Amino acid sequence: MASQGAIFAFGVALLFATHAVAQVKVINFGYSGNSGPDKWGSLSPDFTTCSQGKNQSPVNIIKEKKGSVAYKKMVPVQGDYIDPNATLVNNGFNIALRFDKPVGSIFVNQKKHNLVQMLHLIHFSEDGDIAIVAILYKYGDEDKVLLQFKDQLSQLAQHSCSADQETHIPIGVLNTKSLRRQYTKYWSYSGSLTTPPCIENVNWFIIGKIREISEDQVAALQAPLGADYKNNSRPVQAINGRSVFRFNLEKEKRIANGFYDDD
Repeated sequence: MASQGAIFAFGVALLFATHAVAQVKVINFGYSGNSGPDKWGSLSPDFTTCSQGKNQSPVNIIKEKKGSVAYKKMVPVQGDYIDPNATLVNNGFNIALRFDKPVGSIFVNQKKHNLVQMLHLIHFSEDGDIAIVAILYKYGDEDKVLLQFKDQLSQLAQHSCSADQETHIPIGVLNTKSLRRQYTKYWSYSGSLTTPPCIENVNWFIIGKIREISEDQVAALQAPLGADYKNNSRPVQAINGRSVFRFNLEKEKRIANGFYDDD
């Protein structure tokens, strides 16, 4: 796995916005030229972490043992979600689903983090910690979650959106059945938001199971965005000595039963 986005950049930045990003979205940033990722840190004093931070995202995830560290104290990530009322949002630089209230949670380091936004599953704890569950995609069959708001995506593409405004389209109740599961294979590390202000100390969980998405669905997700934001994934950042931990429940069970040794 060359990076979080090597299988599909859809899982990295195309659908990523947070409350922190929304607060500074009036400052233009882009993905090329004078406002590209290598310039983000100089666009605003609020963005300096983008260039000076040592724990930035995304990072290169190497699937083999040599690229990660087995960590025995890790546990499966459990997604406990209800079916929420959701709103489809175009904020000018990406597309997201937002909820007006917490619709479920995961526990990280024994602390509850409530889901507030997807398609990255973005969770906030009551004291402001951030945990993100990233699900990777490859081209294949249609994704069932995205099928639920196909028509609303088409509507969104009919509305223009600038850097200082957002377009909102309600989609009603979203069926989250496919997300209500226990993730037993993943990689985890401490990183950052992948858009300005690039806030750090974000707990990342990159799920091992690859989902499928159709080419038409990817095109529909890109259609509402301006030309400069259709390919909006941030380049891979330096690891700077950080550990990337891996967890595989089935493997841990086999190790416990003496089938083979782990490194």
